[in-house]
Amino acid sequence: MKFQRMDHVGVVVSDLEAAKTFFLDIGLEMLGESEVEGDWVDRIIGLTDVKETVVMFGTPDGETKLELIKFHSPSAEKGIQPTLTTLGITHIAFVVEDIEGIVAKLKKKDTATAGEIQHYKDIYKLCFVQGPEGIILELAERLK
Repeated sequence: MKFQRMDHVGVVVSDLEAAKTFFLDIGLEMLGESEVEGDWVDRIIGLTDVKETVVMFGTPDGETKLELIKFHSPSAEKGIQPTLTTLGITHIAFVVEDIEGIVAKLKKKDTATAGEIQHYKDIYKLCFVQGPEGIILELAERLK
């Protein structure tokens, strides 16, 4: 038995339209959207009466995928507001080109940055941004 690769990361959101817009704004491509329900999905995830909308995004190179999930039922009992110090998965990192351009575009749409674009040694320019639903992304531009 061996792992082949990571297929995708799933993120549950309540405002699917805002999350879709955010990921399109950073340059991901929408691969598809579908409604999911039925006994088979209930049994897979261990819930009952699941009704959800699933939107799959991919990076332009086709190597990485992100799945947004909006549960219509059952509803979330309580929302979460992750921070960089929250236990568990805190952020998703993407390698990008033109980090300044992406951050400027996001700031025009009132997306918060956790800090400023900074250099990590002579390897990367890095910046953390926070999108809708408290989703935190690390953007990394490799220096030439």
